[in-house]
Amino acid sequence: MAYAGGGVTLAALAERFAVGFEYVRKIRKQQLRSGQMERVPQTRHGPASRVTAAVQQQLRGQVREQPELTLSELQQRVRKTAGVELSKSLLWLWLQRLGLRVKKNRSTHKSKTRRKLANDVRRGGKR
Repeated sequence: MAYAGGGVTLAALAERFAVGFEYVRKIRKQQLRSGQMERVPQTRHGPASRVTAAVQQQLRGQVREQPELTLSELQQRVRKTAGVELSKSLLWLWLQRLGLRVKKNRSTHKSKTRRKLANDVRRGGKR
């Protein structure tokens, strides 16, 4: 690194390489901590997903065998077989990610706007 030779400030380095001062400062701190001049690969942030490859395979198999399963039933089966607790919203998200669809419930009413009949229409003006 150009800084190792001494006599150069971090601000001068940032200007020389056309990068921000904070970036140069971050690289220098990393060099002091690890001894490496190269950037350390970024590690994954946050906890590991509970939906492992095995759970994904199980979801595919369950939906393929019984596409009429409800989210609650699928949730219970995943809990029982894989020992993984998934919320319905997370389960639905993973079904979408995997490109899986579950059968719709035909017992619900259709969602459509009611048409107005001729005698329901009010006319303008005073009566």
